[in-house]
Amino acid sequence: MGTADLANLSDKLMLTTVVLYIVAMASYAADLGFGRRRTKAEAASPVMEEKAEEKAEEKAKVLVGAGTSGTDAPVAAVKADDDAASASDSGSNSGSAELERTQVDWARLAVVLNVLGWAAHLGTIATRGLAAERWPWGNMYEFLTAIAFAAVTAFLVVLWRFQARFLGAFVTLAAVVALGIANIWLYNSVGPLVPALNSYWIAIHVTAAIIATGAFTVGGATTILYLLKARQEARAAAGGGTFLDRLPGADALDRLSLRVTMFAFPIWTAAIIMGAVWADDAWGRYWGWDPKEIWSFVTWVAYAAYLHARATAGWKGRRAAVLSLIAFAALLFNFFGVNYMFSGLHSYA
Repeated sequence: MGTADLANLSDKLMLTTVVLYIVAMASYAADLGFGRRRTKAEAASPVMEEKAEEKAEEKAKVLVGAGTSGTDAPVAAVKADDDAASASDSGSNSGSAELERTQVDWARLAVVLNVLGWAAHLGTIATRGLAAERWPWGNMYEFLTAIAFAAVTAFLVVLWRFQARFLGAFVTLAAVVALGIANIWLYNSVGPLVPALNSYWIAIHVTAAIIATGAFTVGGATTILYLLKARQEARAAAGGGTFLDRLPGADALDRLSLRVTMFAFPIWTAAIIMGAVWADDAWGRYWGWDPKEIWSFVTWVAYAAYLHARATAGWKGRRAAVLSLIAFAALLFNFFGVNYMFSGLHSYA
């Protein structure tokens, strides 16, 4: 297959990716809109390992209270959970059981479409790289495409690790918006790298920046959901029939956002360090206060302040969330604002 054919295939796969993400987003939204509303106990329980630990403690309490043997304890605990679930869902009947099956189908459809879209997205990037015979992130179109892919990948990992399906509608929306911007305003035909990027460091420095940015995007979406959920809980508005009733508790969202940020921050740090090494190799200096370098550092400082405040000052909740969103805003400005508002050594992007 020739270069033109691969480039054409990449463009077709891009269209396929966008369509699959849009349908997956609609399916996630349907799952959020029509899914079973969480009870207060469910909303308060984390979507992480702590959830399993709490269930284990609850089972132990059931064992002590019921006086069951070690062999019967799991059965008793499961029965207690089932009874609680039955009590929380008033009016359960054959119709509600059929509705529950429909809800599960929405969820499964969303995940399947998401994975198919992710595969098409990977094919888009791979075929463009093969067509150009280089790493496929040499311009803004390719870089934004790769960031969207990293964000969806990070979400799928979080989905697998923490069962955080509620994030699906928001991450796929972000991916669709990013790919729309990339294709409408930033598209470039396949071509060679500019001389400044023609280095093996592009496979190291830029890849790290892409991975970190994708993960920070998932963390930012989780933080926004946390603020909305915390506001609902503060107003005691649970049961209002909004999608917020299908989210886990605010504390769980806060912890999830922290964990994603803790994963992304070291990678962003490594990207800055490797960028400095590349700068010395390309321009003869490690740091020159180029606009891109400045805002990469500003972003690093903001996220470092967020993590430091949580670790030492005990910040959590709204104050920490606001600081996290300030850092995410700096990240977005570093990508969009710096590239179009300032001129510098990174203007080739």
